[in-house]
Amino acid sequence: MKTDLRQEVSIPAHAVVLEGALAVPSNAQGIVLFAHGSGSSRYSPRNNFVAEILQAGGIGTLLTDLLTKEEDLVYETRFNIELLTQRLLMVTEWIQNQKITQGLPIGYFGASTGAAAALNAAAVAGSQVKAVVSRGGRPDLAKQKAAEVIAPVLLIVGGKDDVVIELNQQAYELIASPKKMVIVPGATHLFEESGTLDEVASLATDWFKTYL
Repeated sequence: MKTDLRQEVSIPAHAVVLEGALAVPSNAQGIVLFAHGSGSSRYSPRNNFVAEILQAGGIGTLLTDLLTKEEDLVYETRFNIELLTQRLLMVTEWIQNQKITQGLPIGYFGASTGAAAALNAAAVAGSQVKAVVSRGGRPDLAKQKAAEVIAPVLLIVGGKDDVVIELNQQAYELIASPKKMVIVPGATHLFEESGTLDEVASLATDWFKTYL
């Protein structure tokens, strides 16, 4: 019987070590790996809010920094989708080998550039990844791999985030797996408006509960 677990973790990724925060409820029905956007981290208040809602719904979460502090200082590295994808795949392999999470269905939650990494990694991982959710993401940066994703994909975009809505629509047309795009009324890119992040968390929880 698994017990509630909350701990900081260190994940080896070739020459570097990635830091993360792991939370696994006792009744976990799956685990969601968060891929943060450029300039963000595992301490992102928005992603932590979503993670807490997922945990309350019986879904484990792992918020990991896919870049080291030094790497994140380099603007170009933040947009190195190939590197972010490789790191997310390493984190995926690591979580599959941990005793407490072994065998749990895996989902990805990506924000900003992390959404492109999530789609790319899901394409490579195939049936190992059961669901993908993007919040204010840039799935258009994963155009080459988007059509290869077999996991169901949910794209969430703010209603006032005009440019990103268009970029999400471009990516949406390429995705061949079960998919849905939701535009949250009144929300800007960071979903800072009252109630908008609650909507994101609710949509994501429903999606993961359905497919994990």
